[in-house]
Amino acid sequence: MTVTIWHNPACSNSRGALALIREAGIEPVVVDYLGAPPDAATLRQVLAESGLSAIDLVRSKEPQFVELGLAGADEATLLAAMAKHPRLINRPIVRTPKGTRLCRPPERVLDLL
Repeated sequence: MTVTIWHNPACSNSRGALALIREAGIEPVVVDYLGAPPDAATLRQVLAESGLSAIDLVRSKEPQFVELGLAGADEATLLAAMAKHPRLINRPIVRTPKGTRLCRPPERVLDLL
């Protein structure tokens, strides 16, 4: 099974999800989404796979969210902002053949393994 995690090592939820994946005996593809941000099309695909909306995926508590005036922004504006400013992307996102999910709390990953 191929498992991909959009990972931020500074995030406890992301570290927790990664540990659970590895405890299940799976070595995932770890994507450094901060260093190599996904484009808006990839973000749209993740939203379609997960059933989330852009507002569900954006980190509204990040200072950039306020600085960029994103409160009340439409889907396209949020996607463009996340593509340009990847710190706005909530994490961890895990993709497997069983689905795609924002794994907060980390235990949400277990259903995907």
